Amino acid sequence: MKRTGLSGAECPVARSLDAIGDWWSLLIIRDAFDGMRRFGEFQKSLGVAKGILTTRLRNLVALEILRLAPASDGSAYQEYLLTEKGRALFHVVVSLRQWGERYLYAPGEVHSLLVDNESGRPVERLELRSSDGRVLGWTDTTVRKRPSSSPKRRGPAATKPSRRGAAES
Repeated sequence: MKRTGLSGAECPVARSLDAIGDWWSLLIIRDAFDGMRRFGEFQKSLGVAKGILTTRLRNLVALEILRLAPASDGSAYQEYLLTEKGRALFHVVVSLRQWGERYLYAPGEVHSLLVDNESGRPVERLELRSSDGRVLGWTDTTVRKRPSSSPKRRGPAATKPSRRGAAES
């Protein structure tokens, strides 16, 4: 069964998942944040088949999340480096980490910890804030469709607010 592509979806969540939503891609991005740069490092960390890793790395390069660069040690190898677009996924990875810590571990169960390099203390939970500084939850937000520049989509349906929270679109 062929997977349905979502790259043309109106929903930003759907488009994002189409680009980086499979677990191998997100784990590669996680490992890149942890300083891994070479194919062999990713393969050793993930235990993934070479073909799958090759496909995911090519896709992340094509999406400009990673870029290829000559090896920093001057060897004939190439390294995969996070681009600005890739580094912008940091909050996504941290949010997934924090959700997992909260809901997928038993109390006291050992897991890795994200710490502030300067203080050495655990990083605080991410929060979504309004422009005036209030902490927002899913019931405090509404997804609104942006007006389209296409004549086909103009009209009430294009600007009607969704009753769902941002995470549900």
